[in-house]
Amino acid sequence: MKISFRNIFCCFCFITILSSCISNKKMIYLQGASEAYSVPKDVEANFELKAEPDDQLAISIASKDQELLQRFNNNTLIGGGNNSMMGSNSVNVQSGVSYFQVDINGNIEFPIFGTIKVGGLTTREISSMLQKRIKDEGYINDAVVNTRIMSFKVTVMGDVMHPGTQTYQGERLTILEALGKAGDLNNSARRDHILVIREEGGKRVSYEVNLLDQQSIFNSPVYYLQQNDVIYVQPNKSQRVKGSTSYTWLTVGSTVVGMVVSVVSLIVALKK
Repeated sequence: MKISFRNIFCCFCFITILSSCISNKKMIYLQGASEAYSVPKDVEANFELKAEPDDQLAISIASKDQELLQRFNNNTLIGGGNNSMMGSNSVNVQSGVSYFQVDINGNIEFPIFGTIKVGGLTTREISSMLQKRIKDEGYINDAVVNTRIMSFKVTVMGDVMHPGTQTYQGERLTILEALGKAGDLNNSARRDHILVIREEGGKRVSYEVNLLDQQSIFNSPVYYLQQNDVIYVQPNKSQRVKGSTSYTWLTVGSTVVGMVVSVVSLIVALKK
């Protein structure tokens, strides 16, 4: 069978195109999303965070009567300003603000009221509970309470551009946003197997997310992240840790294959 340079070149192009197609299919995020959401769908807003042990809460009380706020130890921010809060409350020295630290039992020490159970409650529920109690017990009739979790952080590890622990403001953070803030995945990362580790009810639970499948992402319980979530991105099988034996042999093998193809092509061309 006569082998021509044209045949070798055509085979090489076919293999290259086939490899490119497979590679692209493993790289494109949210496949099928354009068809699935061609008709707008309601978004389930279930991103509210719940207070957990070791959380830091900033709780503010507003009122027209500033004198009534004095009994709660501060004019605007409970646990803030120049007043020093003791007990389980922690102090941010740089900003001059102290926050309520949720202890291991899910409690905080609140002025006048003492120990209050907040573990498992959303910030909205905590604000509503405190506001009702302040009014019902006759302290401030027009009190408006606002609560924020100041310790919302997640950790992104593995094959991403900028791995590390990052702190966020607000409560709405999706896994896509967290990966974006980490600089996105490297080309060598697996996009079909993202691991999210979460602590729920005193237990450690793991979830898997496939970034290539829009249903796997948007329907996942970890689409909206919670405080202290850990995201791990695996490298694919063809990409090993730089410097390892597998990585080295893969690189050398690719180079050798390329050289062999070039030499064979040159020989066939000279024989013609």
